[in-house]
Amino acid sequence: MDHSTGESGDASGAAAGSSRTATAEGGGRRAARESGSRTRTREDDAAGKRREVVPGQRSRRGSQGTRGAAAEPPAAGRRKRKPQKSRRKKALLWTGGVLAFVVVGTSVGAYVVYQKLNGNIDAIDVGDAGSKSVVTDGPINILVIGTDKRTGKGNEGYGDKGSMGHADTNILFHVSEDRTNATAMSIPRDLMTEIPECETKQQDGSTTAIPGTASARFNTSLGQNGRDPGCTMKTVENITGVKPDHFMMVDFNAVKELTTAVGGVKVCMAKPIDDPKSHLKLPQGESKVQGEEALGLLRTRDSFGNRSDLDRIKVQQQFLGSMIREMKSSDTLTNPKKLYKLADAATNALTVDSAIADAKKLMTLAQEISKVDTKNITFVTMPVIDNPAEPKPVTVVVDPTKGDQLFAMMRSDTSLTEVKQKEKAAKSKQAALLKGPKAAPADVRVDVLNGGEIPGAAGSTVTWLQNEQGVLKSANKANAPEKADKTTLAYAPNQADQARALAEMMGLPATAMKQGTADAEGLEAMVLTLGADFKGAGQLITGPAKAPEGVEQARADKAVCAK
Repeated sequence: MDHSTGESGDASGAAAGSSRTATAEGGGRRAARESGSRTRTREDDAAGKRREVVPGQRSRRGSQGTRGAAAEPPAAGRRKRKPQKSRRKKALLWTGGVLAFVVVGTSVGAYVVYQKLNGNIDAIDVGDAGSKSVVTDGPINILVIGTDKRTGKGNEGYGDKGSMGHADTNILFHVSEDRTNATAMSIPRDLMTEIPECETKQQDGSTTAIPGTASARFNTSLGQNGRDPGCTMKTVENITGVKPDHFMMVDFNAVKELTTAVGGVKVCMAKPIDDPKSHLKLPQGESKVQGEEALGLLRTRDSFGNRSDLDRIKVQQQFLGSMIREMKSSDTLTNPKKLYKLADAATNALTVDSAIADAKKLMTLAQEISKVDTKNITFVTMPVIDNPAEPKPVTVVVDPTKGDQLFAMMRSDTSLTEVKQKEKAAKSKQAALLKGPKAAPADVRVDVLNGGEIPGAAGSTVTWLQNEQGVLKSANKANAPEKADKTTLAYAPNQADQARALAEMMGLPATAMKQGTADAEGLEAMVLTLGADFKGAGQLITGPAKAPEGVEQARADKAVCAK
């Protein structure tokens, strides 16, 4: 199917396509549905030409035959689809993604028609870039992607209509293991970073390796050189040390359709807005936007702050928080018609990884995520600084200190909100651990063993300790006798000052500290055993107890006027 063209305005062409295929495929579709077949064929357009398939896009879930066949009677139990309904716009803007979780999760029961929703969902096989099955145990990390692809009726007026589609709006959505809180970290499109080598699955089943790039804008991790969402997932993992389990993509049309389906989203402007570039006009104060206005609000960056992408991210976060509140409101949750309409629009908008490309699997994931109270969903932007390599910076790079601290908090599942007493107790224990004198780096003696999954981790850690931290009395002791789930530091009572110094350098949690009963003698060294939670030399094992100073946060339950 063609996922790159706009809506067809030729109804007769759709009917013609239907008449060519309905007789031959009518019974086949039914058999394919009953057998669980997921095969999809390309359709010919009215001129008889084969439509081009966008690289990386995968088939619709469910066997539907030729989409757009207006003459085909609807199957029993299924609603008749309008021939002009845009069902090919599925690529990308975070709104549809996380909100789809809420929608599908709250549409359990009589409001969900499994077969219909299955037919709405598009899938891409990202190989080892994500998880092989739905994540229900432990923390969940979902990368939500929005592109600048301008396909779809009326969308050609937004910026470069010839864009091939890049990762322009990106949020790494982390849900805690106990489902009490979630962190949604926005990633700037103009972040200069390394894009690692990645593999993409082709339609014939083969795999193509796409070379990495040492320094490039983050948004080129998708679309450029044939890269698919798996490449974007690999790039996020390379930057943060957090491996996304799943991805979800939606497009411009999704914003229009979802905001309309929910009945509009309340927004607040600190001043009147009149932006001809995004076609946005809004009065000062509160408004309700949907469709074209909603898309214009998410696209504009000339109307807020210093007109940067970072200020646009703030507006997007405020909008998404408002939309989540609207979707979880009693007006939506108690309205079966609105719920079904919203679930249908959301799944129509989605492209997901193959591990969750099924209505039941998507609902399972949605139910896990919907356990998080809205007040404990925190939006934050990746800490960045101006790119020092540019005389007049127009791009940014990760803040080396604040960035690593925030990434470590996500890796160690540390909440950005105060949600439970045991978290406070853990923070107190961590503070007590680091309280007291710390030895100078030159006086720290430590032997490093690798009990984790990364080959050569002990050697790379020793190199980092010596060259970056000044711990010259560190030694590589190769592999540990057995694998370890968690990193530990064994030390003697008279080495406590050394242990505190090393714990601060590496971000060791209180649970990692193992103090013995007898003092060390002579030149005896502490023993650091790296575990599966070790993500790389220089990456903190666990983050600080609270977000780094200066990192702006926004809560999903709080309405804020965009400035």
